[in-house]
Amino acid sequence: MVKVATPKLDRARVARTALDLLDETGLEGLTLRAIAQRLDVKAPALYWHFKDKQALLDEMATEMMRRMGEEFLAAPAADWREALTDAMRRMRGQLLRYRDGAKVFSGTQYTDLSYAAPLEAFLRTLVAAGFTPGAAARAWFTVYSYTIGYVIEEQATGPDEGGHDLAARAERLAAYPLAAAAGEEMFRGHDRGFETGLAAVVAGIGATLLTSGE
Repeated sequence: MVKVATPKLDRARVARTALDLLDETGLEGLTLRAIAQRLDVKAPALYWHFKDKQALLDEMATEMMRRMGEEFLAAPAADWREALTDAMRRMRGQLLRYRDGAKVFSGTQYTDLSYAAPLEAFLRTLVAAGFTPGAAARAWFTVYSYTIGYVIEEQATGPDEGGHDLAARAERLAAYPLAAAAGEEMFRGHDRGFETGLAAVVAGIGATLLTSGE
């Protein structure tokens, strides 16, 4: 009988398996035990690689960043507004590929330097446009935080045709007509809503953080 070699169990393989399983279980249902079952190993074997679930999430986010690498390693547009806007559009698209993808990405610490080259390139673009290094960092983190937060809400409320029952919501809020009407803007048209909000954030960055010209 020919013995079939099994792939080595390492952090990257566990993270890839966890990302595959994420679409089935969501973040709440993703456990080290479930991942171990998928890998056909005992759960304690995973603790050699990850001390807890947060350590696993850090590796999963890093794997997601590695997969984004090709897009983010492309040279940013020369115009800082276009560079930030394009980057966040791409990031949103990548996060939406995974169930609860933005929740996985949020608050994690990367386990390698796969993020460093694209971040450096974007910061250089901002500094070249007149931002101080500190303001460039704040600009990047502000637009990044907007994107992560938007996608968390987008994935939590579901697609445009699902999620909130806006008719029922409007009925409950009949005494508050502006709040009732706001549902259509907040919970429908995710693509349009993201673009509108992103434009507002980028304009605000230019108005408050850019101090030395265009």
